[in-house]
Amino acid sequence: MDEWIVSNPEILGGKPCVRGTRISVELILELLASGADRDDILAKYPQIGEQGLATALGYAARAMKNEVIWDAPISA
Repeated sequence: MDEWIVSNPEILGGKPCVRGTRISVELILELLASGADRDDILAKYPQIGEQGLATALGYAARAMKNEVIWDAPISA
């Protein structure tokens, strides 16, 4: 992780969060998926700041970059 995204087992079970907050990368993605835009998110959570938001989105993109989906049918 980088200086903006931190993970601590004592905070939200170790989910990656924006430094200094309890706002997880997951929450930010859920807000975007529900139709919020950057301005909406920053208005509701100003403590993350533009840099925190941008870094959270970059973190999520990097996490998905190496995702592999296996299609392995299992017969009984």
